[in-house]
Amino acid sequence: MPPWGGHRGAFGRRVVAPARRPASALAKARTQRLSDGTPVHSLRSLLAELATLTKNTVRVPNSVASFDKLANPTPLQERAPQLLNLRATL
Repeated sequence: MPPWGGHRGAFGRRVVAPARRPASALAKARTQRLSDGTPVHSLRSLLAELATLTKNTVRVPNSVASFDKLANPTPLQERAPQLLNLRATL
């Protein structure tokens, strides 16, 4: 029996045909780009990119006043919440 637990039917033939990758998946693997031209990310690289979006508290010298300053998001950081159907709040 194969290590992944596959079974063979009568006469030693495979019960299930091997999966075929769609043309879009082959193109993505070949070019390392999505259909819209943006780079393909691993989970690690995507989280690293999203982690650079920051909110900083700026304190005015010689005053008790302060305000929050948000970093300008990259196009990927703007798009990620839309793809997940989320509303980002900082």
